[in-house]
Amino acid sequence: MQADCPVDLFPLDENRRLAALRALAILDTEPETDFDALTRLAAHALAAPIAVIGLMDSHRLWFKSRVGLEVPELDRQVAFCSHTITQPGRSLVIPDLLDDARFTDHPLVTAGPRLRFYAGAPLIDVSGAVLGTLAVLDTTPRAFTAEQESALHDLAELVMCALRARHQAHQLKHLAMTDHLTGLANRVHFERALDAEFGRAVRQGEPFTLLLLDLDGFKAVNDGFGHAAGDETLKEVSQRLLTQVRAGDVLARLGGDEFGVLMRDGDTESAQALARRIVRAVSQPIKLSSGDEVGVGVSVGMAAYADDVTSVRKLVSQADQALYEAKKQNERRWKMFVGMRA
Repeated sequence: MQADCPVDLFPLDENRRLAALRALAILDTEPETDFDALTRLAAHALAAPIAVIGLMDSHRLWFKSRVGLEVPELDRQVAFCSHTITQPGRSLVIPDLLDDARFTDHPLVTAGPRLRFYAGAPLIDVSGAVLGTLAVLDTTPRAFTAEQESALHDLAELVMCALRARHQAHQLKHLAMTDHLTGLANRVHFERALDAEFGRAVRQGEPFTLLLLDLDGFKAVNDGFGHAAGDETLKEVSQRLLTQVRAGDVLARLGGDEFGVLMRDGDTESAQALARRIVRAVSQPIKLSSGDEVGVGVSVGMAAYADDVTSVRKLVSQADQALYEAKKQNERRWKMFVGMRA
């Protein structure tokens, strides 16, 4: 819903506020039980036909939860909550919107639901940034007692508790699925993605290719320069791999110097082209923070989904066998290369 009467109200710390909100990764997510229960509780406890949990984005007020209101978001210029977020720590209570000069011509007052009452409490994170509001509204004017205002603040704090708990749960889930050294997906994440992609391929016949990678010459880096240099090398290789895979593909460190790529919607020809790019990227010299220069290669084994591949295990086995053959060939080349350098 677009505004006919612009509201130019922005907190002084708008950039920090938006960064804090977006760090929660909650905008445009599906409804969740915790937030819906709190919205219903606010409507019931404060005898209001409309209650919302609104999060204020740069241009809109998006409702994580709502009762008695059909629209999923409002233009920021039209939202009453644009006023509430400018006064952290204080609620905004308007017993009769028609008696407030700021809102007598407001489109939600003069048309649409014809709102007459508003009470909103800011949602404030631990840094003091106001992320949005918990608000109750009515189509008739009404009084709002000090006890009700206090209850609204308490409920807003419960909303913040739910936001923090949700964020912490998502962080823990992310850590559980991420390799701590490289920041790539880990084996657990990769295996789950592979299972899901295999199931999709069986149902829809969509092609995909599994690539297993193993570094060549990595042991020599560890033995010659130490494990810190080995870690640096793995991190640099990971970044180079990231520049080669496509958006939507899954890249993971499977352990040690082993990596995997799940190439979605990728036929054998595309996977071969990706493998060639990976080999070129990884084989470039790596400059360590110590000033030393090291080099590694990479062996690649591929297996593409086909109708005769009846299980993920069989697909992985095919890729493993292809990697084994590639590794044998590359080891012979690597030994010749090291011997020539010596």
